[in-house]
Amino acid sequence: MKTLPAVRTPILYLSHGAPPLADDARWTAELAGWSQDLPRPRDVLMISAHWENAPLSLSATRTPQPLVYDFWGFPQKYYEVTYDAPQAPALADDVEALLGAQVHGGVHRDETRGLDHGAYVPLKEMFPEADVPVLQMSMPTLEPRDLFELGRRLAPLRDQGTLIVGSGFTTHNLAWFDPRKGPDTTPPAASAEFDQWAAEALAAGDVDAVLDFEHRAPAAREAHPRTEHWAPLYLALGAAEASGDLAGRSTVEGFWFGLSKRSWQFD
Repeated sequence: MKTLPAVRTPILYLSHGAPPLADDARWTAELAGWSQDLPRPRDVLMISAHWENAPLSLSATRTPQPLVYDFWGFPQKYYEVTYDAPQAPALADDVEALLGAQVHGGVHRDETRGLDHGAYVPLKEMFPEADVPVLQMSMPTLEPRDLFELGRRLAPLRDQGTLIVGSGFTTHNLAWFDPRKGPDTTPPAASAEFDQWAAEALAAGDVDAVLDFEHRAPAAREAHPRTEHWAPLYLALGAAEASGDLAGRSTVEGFWFGLSKRSWQFD
């Protein structure tokens, strides 16, 4: 990994996966390789599908908090994972300065909130030394245009070396998940069709299509019965659009138990 931050950090949207995805050698290698090509960030602002909260909230910055094991029914080892990344109080101040007057209810500091699995699972592969400060931000709404606008307002963080990461899943229908079939099973047609549409829309920088995906994408309701795993992309797109870097390039492709793990980088 490069040791000096670029003048402007890229923006990421990644498919973070359930905790067992961390056991998938291909995916972990893809994330590790991806991080090696990134400039080393000053800190990370993580927006995960697994934290919806209004008013908009920021994770703990004063005292380290335990990870949020927001899943159930998994082997005990997944509840013993640790990721002791430094906290990012300066980044919290910056986010509050950028958004505090713009969001209903202002910006809330939740000093009891640790990182959830949408944050720590991928970060553990990308920054395994846990030596980059991390701040998690909630999504106060799933409304596409509102999240896009929040992303636009966060864009100045790029110029100080903050890596903005939206963490979701490009297709997220858990009815497709069948452990008997193995991780490399042929994806359902709906998952493959949505994945291809998403790749083309992001390559073209088609913001309107992405924000209105429920009406424009094939199999949209099947790919996302609920939109929280697609919504972090809206913030990433907003930050990219404000910086003039709208066309995304795929950095991770393929499927895991039928779910698209496609991920993008906006330079």
